[in-house]
Amino acid sequence: MTVLAANELNVPMLVVCIVLGVIAAAAIALLIIFRLRDKKAKKSAEEILKEAKIKAEHLVKGAQLDAKQAAFEIRQQAETEARTRRAEVAAEEQKLSLRQDAFEARENALLEKERVLEEKKTRLDDSIDTYKKRNAELDAKIDDILKELEKVAGMSTQEAHDEIMARVESKMSMEIAAYIKNAEDEAKETAQAKAIDLLSLACQRYAQDVTTERTVSVVALPSDEMKGRIIGREGRNIRVLEQELGVDLVIDDTPEAITVSCFDPIRREIARRTLEYLVKDGRIQPGRIEEVAAKCKKEVEESSFKYGEEACFKLGLPRINRELVTYIGRLHYRTSYGQNGLTHSMEVAYLTGIMAGELGLDVNLARRAGLLHDIGKSVDFELEGSHVQLGAQLAKKYGENDVVINSIESHHGDTEARYVIAHLVAAADALSAARPGARSETLETYVKRIEQLETLAKGFDGVSQAYAMQSGREVRVMVIPEKVSDAEAVRMAQELREKIEQEVTYPGQIKVSVIREYRAVETAK
Repeated sequence: MTVLAANELNVPMLVVCIVLGVIAAAAIALLIIFRLRDKKAKKSAEEILKEAKIKAEHLVKGAQLDAKQAAFEIRQQAETEARTRRAEVAAEEQKLSLRQDAFEARENALLEKERVLEEKKTRLDDSIDTYKKRNAELDAKIDDILKELEKVAGMSTQEAHDEIMARVESKMSMEIAAYIKNAEDEAKETAQAKAIDLLSLACQRYAQDVTTERTVSVVALPSDEMKGRIIGREGRNIRVLEQELGVDLVIDDTPEAITVSCFDPIRREIARRTLEYLVKDGRIQPGRIEEVAAKCKKEVEESSFKYGEEACFKLGLPRINRELVTYIGRLHYRTSYGQNGLTHSMEVAYLTGIMAGELGLDVNLARRAGLLHDIGKSVDFELEGSHVQLGAQLAKKYGENDVVINSIESHHGDTEARYVIAHLVAAADALSAARPGARSETLETYVKRIEQLETLAKGFDGVSQAYAMQSGREVRVMVIPEKVSDAEAVRMAQELREKIEQEVTYPGQIKVSVIREYRAVETAK
């Protein structure tokens, strides 16, 4: 029991001892490990420090070398720039030296020229003095000679001068008058022949067909029933049509037709298109009328520009203002005695261009003046004033050439034609209007106008005969010289012109000529 108890007591102690031994062994082992690690760490640190020192020495040496190299390069660059600068300075100094030498040479040359000029001036002054002395001597001699001549001739110098001039004038006056008359006659004959040749050549070369165009103011209807629909309930539709379109609609007994009446050809064309569109569409009511009228107005504006553009293209006229092109196209809807306004303007342009080419003038400018000569007719139904005044205003507004403006102003003789092209435009205008078939007029109307002109002229006191000539474009009145003086003849022409303007309807212009001629007639038997 005792042995067993002792053994039981020694077991824990043994375990404790073993544990302590193990701990001590572990501690010793750890101590040994730490010491070994310290040695290795120190050794590694020493090696790292050694390598770092070596690298640092290398880096320092490399930096020193780089610094030395950079300093060397900078010094080399500075020396190079200094050499370049010194070379530039030397070159500039050389240029300045050469310029200074040139200035000095020029100064010396100027001094030499100044010296030469002074010498010339001195010589000229001496020559002038000598000339004055000689002139004075000659004047004195001439005076002495004139005095001697006056004594011999028995008249003064002025009297001799007057006598000579009178004899020369008497001798040469008839020759000068005859020469002037011959020159004037020759010039007139030559000008007349040239003008006839030029106009005939232009007419031959212009190959436009003879056609006339009348404004259509009648709208065809599919049936008479459509008239009632156009009038509308209590006349509502026709009132809207007339108010919106600015025209008068004449609905009478004419079967299947409505007449559009308006002095403005543009409004008349818009009305015609609107009625045709409404009749075709079938929907005729106030709202629809306003819509269709606005659409047709836009179409007419677009077609006006198209007609004007096409005319300019055919004539080869570039750079015309777009608004002015539209005004040119509006002439398509304007007629004068059945002749289409745009066609007439193009004819005048062609004829003017042909004549200008024969005379060696600017053909394009001549065509431009011919095309625009009646441009005022595109607005004369909207604005107050004659088509000549309105056309000149439009041309000035859009910056046209002075030749074009003068051609517009003078083609009816309202102002003086200052350019040759203006005369050609007037001639071409007369050719286009007067050629056979260009303008339509009934024989009855023509005869009545001729009779009316002659009757008006014969209504004045002192008139012996009156004749309407050139298809009614001129009235020649022969007066009795004993009853009508020159001043009264002028007044008669003015009064007759006013009467014609007030009482006669006529195309173009009418020239009034009052002729007062006194003849002394005797018969030798």
